Amino acid sequence: MTDHEGVPLKKLGKSFMDSQMQEASRAPRKRVHHNLHPILEDPIQRMCVAMEPGSYFRPHRHSDPGRWEMFIALRGSAALLVFDEQGTVLSRTEISPHGEATLVEIPAGAWHNLCVLEPGTVLFESKPGPYVPLTDKDFASWAPPEGTQEAPHFEKWFRIALEGDAPPEQP
Repeated sequence: MTDHEGVPLKKLGKSFMDSQMQEASRAPRKRVHHNLHPILEDPIQRMCVAMEPGSYFRPHRHSDPGRWEMFIALRGSAALLVFDEQGTVLSRTEISPHGEATLVEIPAGAWHNLCVLEPGTVLFESKPGPYVPLTDKDFASWAPPEGTQEAPHFEKWFRIALEGDAPPEQP
């Protein structure tokens, strides 16, 4: 389908989300991203993220002023955790199409992460660009890097962590 000037529209529906969910279930990181923005230098980054429980998102913050991040739930459910400098949970917001919040926007500088609560979760993500891998995120020192032996332990804790909970000890 095209608009009135012949430019193709970008449309995502059930079949797209079904295929993304299948791909995420087979992916080593248990998630896949589908960029809607044409280039990494785009001033507004827009993507769909299909993810499965067990996908580990290391807590991080976007330190540059104006580097907010927004998620809209399309399918399934996830929890957004916001932390203080030591990793204590300041807030937990469940995101789903029919739950507590459908949309969350995280301000620049807030320590946060996502945890997937339900198989077949798909979120739309938007944030200011351009994407610069080396400066995009500042990772929390109190949480293990992705791919380490400790990461699955933290991922399980994220799913049940409540406001006021401190992070588990790292071995």
